[in-house]
Amino acid sequence: MKKVFVSGCYDILHAGHVQFFNDCKALGDHLTVCFASDDVLWAHKNRRSSIPQDHKRAMIQALEMVDDVVMGENMEIGLDFKDHFLRIMPEVLAVTEDDKYGELKRDLCVQYGVEYHVLPKTPPKFKPISTTGIVKWIRAPKESPLRIDFAGGWLDVPRLARQGGFIVNCAISPLVSLNSWGYEKRSGLGGSGAWAILNGEDGVLSELNLGVGWQDPAIIQETGLCVWQSGRHPVLHLKRNGSILKGLMAINYTDQEHDTPDIAERDRDYDAIYKAGQVAAEAVLYEDVEKLAEAVRMSYRLQLDEGMESLMESEECLACKYCGGGWGGYAVYLFSDPGQRDSFVARHSQAKAIEPYIKPL
Repeated sequence: MKKVFVSGCYDILHAGHVQFFNDCKALGDHLTVCFASDDVLWAHKNRRSSIPQDHKRAMIQALEMVDDVVMGENMEIGLDFKDHFLRIMPEVLAVTEDDKYGELKRDLCVQYGVEYHVLPKTPPKFKPISTTGIVKWIRAPKESPLRIDFAGGWLDVPRLARQGGFIVNCAISPLVSLNSWGYEKRSGLGGSGAWAILNGEDGVLSELNLGVGWQDPAIIQETGLCVWQSGRHPVLHLKRNGSILKGLMAINYTDQEHDTPDIAERDRDYDAIYKAGQVAAEAVLYEDVEKLAEAVRMSYRLQLDEGMESLMESEECLACKYCGGGWGGYAVYLFSDPGQRDSFVARHSQAKAIEPYIKPL
């Protein structure tokens, strides 16, 4: 009888594990699966097991191709299975091609004359997945706010960061979900950051990988009316619940798609962007809507200087600007009272009333 041995965390079983066990069983006649104990998981990966050990054993044992299940309790890094390995002395130790402890396992096989066999991480029939990815998906929120920015945009892009600079933005409702998205796509409201978060991804890393800044996922996850310090990573400087803006904000679609990455390298007046961020930060500190409108007007003038088309304006509006750094998408309009905001929305078919959003405790 040719014995095959495999080891791993197997914290949440998925189809990739099943196929891996099938491929391992095909290498011999008897398959032993060793899973890491709770103590090993905590000591080596600093995380709790997703399910109790006895449940994990029962689930793995229920798989048709598995002949025996053991639990690795050896505290030697990467070799928690060693005691069972030496007791069973298999003919084959099978691993995936990206096994973190592959070299240690290979050395063990060489020492005891056991075949070391490498199998693909995930066969082509399955989309690659990991326990970490599953956990992220489970933890992902069902709904997410989008955001508008008032001033300081571009200073969240790491290469454009300025010491002492501020980015001021606000999370907004209505919320969105993977199945319900009540806004235009590619519209300058931080949709790509929200989409990443709803899919369980690291929103900040996702945005930075696009070559843009971190402000979208930062405010979407934090919520509220926020002032952020300019820098390589999000650092919250000041937060308000946004109540001063209740009933005073609307957005209007410009009939053009928004695309930040394509214009990230354009020349622009970063000194003026810095000044607008300073004014907006002071407005949030003192909860001064008029001063916030001043910062919005400063930001809008910068957008016009950059070559963006003039927005539709309204006499009752305190200030307006494009919601994001890219041309097109939505524009935000700030009003002095709810009646003016509601009148604006009623008159314009592509306008939408929005409210500041802060997640409940």
